Amino acid sequence: MTTLTRIPHIIGGKEASGSDRFGPVFNPATGEQTGEVALADASTVERAVSTAEAALPGWRATGLAKRTAIFFKLREIITSRQEELAEVISLEHGKVPSDAAGEIARGLENVEFCAGLLHHMKGEFLEQAASGINVHQTRQPVGVVACITPFNFPAMVPLWMVTAAIAAGNTVILKPSERDPSSANWIVKAFHEAGLPDGVLNVVHGDKDTVEAIIDAPAVKAVSFVGSTPIAQSIYQRATSQGKRCQALGGAKNHMVVMPDADLDAAADAAISAGFGSAGERCMAISVVVPVGDIADELVQKIQDRIGELKVGPGTNPENEMGPVITAQAKERIEGLIAGANDSGATVLVDGREADLPAEGYFVGPTLIDHVKPGMLVYDEEIFGPVLVVSRTDSFDEAVSLINSNRYANGTAVFTRDGRTAREFEFNIEVGMVGINVPIPVPIGAFSFGGWKDSLFGDTHIYGPEAFNFYTRRKVVTQRWPLASESQINLGFPTN
Repeated sequence: MTTLTRIPHIIGGKEASGSDRFGPVFNPATGEQTGEVALADASTVERAVSTAEAALPGWRATGLAKRTAIFFKLREIITSRQEELAEVISLEHGKVPSDAAGEIARGLENVEFCAGLLHHMKGEFLEQAASGINVHQTRQPVGVVACITPFNFPAMVPLWMVTAAIAAGNTVILKPSERDPSSANWIVKAFHEAGLPDGVLNVVHGDKDTVEAIIDAPAVKAVSFVGSTPIAQSIYQRATSQGKRCQALGGAKNHMVVMPDADLDAAADAAISAGFGSAGERCMAISVVVPVGDIADELVQKIQDRIGELKVGPGTNPENEMGPVITAQAKERIEGLIAGANDSGATVLVDGREADLPAEGYFVGPTLIDHVKPGMLVYDEEIFGPVLVVSRTDSFDEAVSLINSNRYANGTAVFTRDGRTAREFEFNIEVGMVGINVPIPVPIGAFSFGGWKDSLFGDTHIYGPEAFNFYTRRKVVTQRWPLASESQINLGFPTN
């Protein structure tokens, strides 16, 4: 019998169990329960928030140079032990090693960006704005903030959120997914090893009740969330109705347009990579391939041929390219959508339910469905699994209209050799992140990540420059040092 690992909260630098509620943690590659995670009750949340609140004055007063040193040290720790973190990710999420390594690398980009906080936190100064008056503007932290992260990137998304929040002088309550919680604990311990004071970053595990308790805590001033659209919308409404800042990133249905002049081999490679990497459990995964004109048959055949070459299996085998989906429930839902595709008028060319897969675990084989149109569930739903659908169009304008009509607007891409076409696509497409011959246009750490429409609730995107806007408040100070002889009463509105 396997001994279950108990995964605690981390509050004030110490492990804590809190209530007697626990949730199961599974290895998706085997279906075996490997641990149980503490689920916070209201008193545990209150303790974590109070701890973060108590740590705020000291951390806010910490010099920026000292904060910077912590980020450089954190980068060193993660870089030197990234194989260890990748194993933690793989055991609870199911990612193959190469995918876990890529996640860590993209998280490190944001650590590196935040190490430049001396620049990001600079204010502005204007001398002699009026006679004898100087004006300056500063950035100050908003206070205690909540970061609620999803299961699909258990290390990267926390590193997207908490780094900027901490760099800006806030203290943080991190609530990771209860499905793969250990990566968050690993990151907090790495932060402490790097010199972060106790209480600045706290991990509270839990479920819906825990999330609501965190959002409702009066001391929590801002909430950052990544997850499905219905939950993102609910969290945004709950937080903003209480006057809190909120950025809530939701779902996606990302299209990849392939023009007749495109390199079809490169496009097919990109569709496979972007559609089936991480078993399709990416909010930036390509889920709809949109061939334009008479190249459709050739492109679909090239994609179909490549699917048979993919190696699917547990991450314990470094040769495997795709692992399982996260839970048995996710597997059942994905397979149900595949089953209904033929009945809706689509054509299932490669059925992932029929693939040669490991007997244990939550595996779904790569799936390719052709002749898919809006109105079909496999088009309208965010599948969040290894299912690639093809929606054929006759023209560039039809492809653009298809994408712009979709409720989601997270990412999109176009494959073409023509600069004019690429420019028109970039200009006219109503999507937050666009790739030109790049299938997964996730911005580098120096830019910011976020979509439009039902893919984002709130005004600011995650990480990068916009993160420092989200996690800081601007304060404007107007100064004048008049001589005593210049003092006078003036009831009029101040002018220059």
